[in-house]
Amino acid sequence: MNTSIAAPSIQPGADVLERILGARSCLIALEDADSEALIGQFRTLVRRTGQTVYLWSSDQGLSNLRDEHAENPGSQRLGHVLRYIQQSNHFGVYLLRQLPLPIAAPEVALLRQMARTPTGHVRRIVLLDAPKSLVDGLSDVIVRLSCLVKPAQRPRLRDGRWLL
Repeated sequence: MNTSIAAPSIQPGADVLERILGARSCLIALEDADSEALIGQFRTLVRRTGQTVYLWSSDQGLSNLRDEHAENPGSQRLGHVLRYIQQSNHFGVYLLRQLPLPIAAPEVALLRQMARTPTGHVRRIVLLDAPKSLVDGLSDVIVRLSCLVKPAQRPRLRDGRWLL
């Protein structure tokens, strides 16, 4: 009888979300991301886990990924949504995409302020497809995370033990 135990499969997007939650700053730039695929993975993930992840774009405003039809009215403007995020006292991951260019100086200042201000809860502001000039301008307060999948390391035998 041949029985094999399969390794548990990781939900797509779960590793990226874990790295976002474990980041040292609340302001994060995701690089090398396929935004549409990642948003779809996050949507599936948050429906299963109950995490609170929001998506913002200038044309649709702020919406909860778990309940895609529930939107915050009046949240199409970046300044409004940044103030909403700043005033929120709850756990949340906020995905911001399609940022309007140029971003006004008060909005950049607000991003900097939120990145530097510690909160009693987890709050992550994630910039998707952010312009390089914006990310470089926030380099002192932003964490850059790559979404590229690292090639699997092959185990090797050393001194009678398998190592990665």
